[in-house]
Amino acid sequence: MNANLAPGLINSYQTPAIRHLAWLCQAPQLMRSPITFEPAQYLPSNYPDILNAWDQDTDAAPPLLSEPPQRRLGFYFERLYQVLLEDLLGWPILLKNQQIQSSGRTIGELDFVVHNTKDDRIEHHEIAIKFYLGVSELAGSTLWYGPNARDRLDMKTTSLLEQQSRRTQLPETLALLSESHITGPLTPRIFMPGYLFYPDDPQAVTPDYVPAEHLRGRWVYVRDAKAQDTSCWAVLEKPHWIGNWFQSEQPDTAHTLEALERVESKSIPQLFAIMRQNLQTGSWVEADRVFVVPGTWP
Repeated sequence: MNANLAPGLINSYQTPAIRHLAWLCQAPQLMRSPITFEPAQYLPSNYPDILNAWDQDTDAAPPLLSEPPQRRLGFYFERLYQVLLEDLLGWPILLKNQQIQSSGRTIGELDFVVHNTKDDRIEHHEIAIKFYLGVSELAGSTLWYGPNARDRLDMKTTSLLEQQSRRTQLPETLALLSESHITGPLTPRIFMPGYLFYPDDPQAVTPDYVPAEHLRGRWVYVRDAKAQDTSCWAVLEKPHWIGNWFQSEQPDTAHTLEALERVESKSIPQLFAIMRQNLQTGSWVEADRVFVVPGTWP
């Protein structure tokens, strides 16, 4: 299964944050809903040229792209999304990570409230980047678990659609928006790109409620991974879970084996890129990606 998404374009950028941003501009969603936000419908046609100019002259790029990535992938993803909204689309952000209070306690948060200047309306955007591994249940259904198995695609989708995207309807939120001179109703939008990872028998799982064009990888238990040829595998660390990985040097087999031992000893899932050499350039490019999980997962 191919995990690539226009890799020729994405891998043409030398700056990791700009590669990640280019991926964000194209990545399909992991949910199907009338309120999902598709950046491609609004991006200027020359946005690859803008990214290329920033890549050639990082001083001209938005300062957020030069900051070191945060440890938590979600925070880094938020930062990229802010650049997408403000610097590529030119949409003013009216509120960001705004907490909603009720009787002194926090009852929720608004990710972004923005002015969509193309449609001339105020929108409330809830965002997430997710990676889910498909597991066939005894009843024949499929559950899609995050590497941290407390997270599940069906639960996250329900939360986004029935809770997070409706927060602007709360009286506490309406009062908060009024204080910022924002009048409703706000148009809810959801943006959740990511990957679905399939077991070795992809027919065993079904992504019923996910768009067909979603990005894919595969997952294996560590005992099975250690029996495979992993000489072309590269360890993927955050934030490089975003986008397609490439490197100039041959994959480090010893580093991969150490990571596999860590999965087994510490019971922490690890993402790898399966690399192929581009014979024209000599560089190594991600051809697929695989999550390796401990035997006790999920």
